[in-house]
Amino acid sequence: MIGMDEFKHILQTGAASSMTFKEFLEVEIDRWRRSHKRRMMLVGERYYNGDHDILRRKREVIVEGGARIEDENLPNNKLVDNQFAKMVDQKVNYLLSKPIVYESEDAKYNELLAGIFNAKFQRILKNGGVDAFCGGGSWLYIYIDDKGKLQFQRFAPYEVLPFWKDSEHDELDCAVRVYQVEAYEGRELKTIEKVELFKLDGIERYVLKSGKLIADVDNPSESYIKAGDTEYNWERIPLVFFRTNAQEIPLIKRVKGLQDALNTMLSDLPNGMEENAGGQSILVVKNYDGTDLGEFRRNLATFKAVKVRTLDGADGGLESLQIEVNAANYEVVLKLLKKAIIENAMGYDAKDDRLGGNANQMNIKSMYSDIDLAASEMETEYQASFVQLLELVTAYLSASGNGNYSGKPVTITFNRDIIINEIEIINALVSLGVKVSNETLLGQLPFINNVQKEVERVKEESVSDMAMYSSAFDPSNGKTEE
Repeated sequence: MIGMDEFKHILQTGAASSMTFKEFLEVEIDRWRRSHKRRMMLVGERYYNGDHDILRRKREVIVEGGARIEDENLPNNKLVDNQFAKMVDQKVNYLLSKPIVYESEDAKYNELLAGIFNAKFQRILKNGGVDAFCGGGSWLYIYIDDKGKLQFQRFAPYEVLPFWKDSEHDELDCAVRVYQVEAYEGRELKTIEKVELFKLDGIERYVLKSGKLIADVDNPSESYIKAGDTEYNWERIPLVFFRTNAQEIPLIKRVKGLQDALNTMLSDLPNGMEENAGGQSILVVKNYDGTDLGEFRRNLATFKAVKVRTLDGADGGLESLQIEVNAANYEVVLKLLKKAIIENAMGYDAKDDRLGGNANQMNIKSMYSDIDLAASEMETEYQASFVQLLELVTAYLSASGNGNYSGKPVTITFNRDIIINEIEIINALVSLGVKVSNETLLGQLPFINNVQKEVERVKEESVSDMAMYSSAFDPSNGKTEE
C-alpha cells in the first residue's frame, strides 16, 4: 500500500503525536479495508464465483413527482453469462496448466527441486493464478511443518496488506494478514477476525475487535521455524507475491462494465418477451380518464395500458400500439459485448472462424496473439517471483543438510497450452532435414502416459520381431540331424 520512505515518515510523525506502532497498524488496516483497491479484489472474486450485480437488480417505475419505486409485477430475469470467469480460467490454464520445468546444471539439485515443486505445488500455483487475475496478485506463504518438510500456503489477495521497501514492490518490510475464522464462545458460533504481522523476526498474532488489535492468547507470537526448543527465522520474510502485471490491476477492472452490460442485455430480452407475451401491444383507452405523467409512466410499465382524454372529450374508444421485441438486435449486441470482453481481457475466442477446417499455424498464432502477449508479461513477473522463492528453497535445502545451492542458476520454463497444427510443423521440420527422436515423438501422443515404458515395449517388440525373422530365414529351420 505505501512505500518504506512514507512508512518511516508516518511513524516519525506519529511518534511526535504519541502514536504507537500498533496504533499505526490499526489505522492502516482500517484505511486499507475501505480502499478501492481492496474492494475491486473482492469484486473480482465475487464475479468469478458468479455473484454479479445483475442478481441484485430491481425493476423500477417512475411515479408522480419523478420518484422511482420498485414494481414487483414486472418480469425481472437475472441471468448471468459469466464470461469473466471464462477469461480467468482460460488465461490461467494457458500458462499454468502444464507442469513447469525447473533445470540447473546440477543433477542432484534438479532432483531436489522436482521433489519440492511437485504436482501439489503446481496445483497451488495454478489456483494462485486465479487469485492473481481476480485480485491483481497472489500471495504464497512458505513454512516448515512439524515433520520438517517445506510447505506452501496460498493467501487471498484481499487478506494481505503489504508494506514495501521499494516502489517496485520487490522487497517487503513487513506484511499484515487479516482473515476470519469461526469459533464458539460458549454455545454461540461467532466470526473472529485474526491478524498476523509478518516481520523478519517472526510472526506477531492479534485479534481485531472494534478496530483495536488485542494480543491473541490462543496463538501467541513466535518465530517462523522451530527445531526442538530452538527457534529460527528466515533471512527474508517468507511471503512471495506473484502478480499478473506490473500495475497489479485486477482483470475485473478491465471488463466489469462490459460483463454487466452483457448480463443486462441477456436479462432484458426475456423481460421484453414476457412483458409483451399477451399480444405484444399497449392498450390506449380514449376519453375514460385523464392521467398525469407519473401515473402514465407507471401504467405503461405495469399494465401496458394508458388512459387519455382528447380536447373535446369525444370519440371514446380502444386502440392498441403494437410492439415488437426484435431478438436479432439483441443477438448482435450480445455478440459484440462478448467479443469486447475477450479483447479487453486479452483472451481468445475458441470459436474463432480462423479455426475452421484445417487451420494453418499462422491463423492459430494470430488468434493467440493477445493472450500470448499478456502471458509473456505475466511470465516476466512470475520469473522474478521465482527468484525470491528459490532463495527460500535453497536456504531450506542447506539447513536440512541437502547441500548448498545458493546462487546456482535455475532455468524456469513455462509450457503454454496452445493449439498447434502438428502435421504442418512436422512437415516443416522434415523439409528442413531436422531429425526428432522416437522418444520425443512418443511423448507428444495423447494416448501414451508413460513414455519410458512405451520405449521399453518398442524395444521388446523389436527383439521379438528380429528373433522371428532370424528363425524364418535360418537354413537349418525345420531340419533335423540324421
